[in-house]
Amino acid sequence: MTQDQVLTIMKEALLVALKLSLPLLIASMIIGLIIAIFQAATQIHEQTLTFVPKVIVIGLILLFLGSWMTSVLIDFMSYLFDIMKNFEGVL
Repeated sequence: MTQDQVLTIMKEALLVALKLSLPLLIASMIIGLIIAIFQAATQIHEQTLTFVPKVIVIGLILLFLGSWMTSVLIDFMSYLFDIMKNFEGVL
């Protein structure tokens, strides 16, 4: 296995991780910003006020995007297994 192939696999792994985490991170940041503005406006500084809405939104996103996330991971793992299959005879 050459250095270029290893770097390609690493690049693909990072892209898959970014693709899977980005919707959750963006939603969490947006909810956190909305709650922070609400807390600043009302001067209510309750810790659970930020936690509970984030958990609910993350749960809903996982519910709706879970099958897509699973298919992305399955495609990536198939890609990795195909690469391993091609290098089986080399060792």
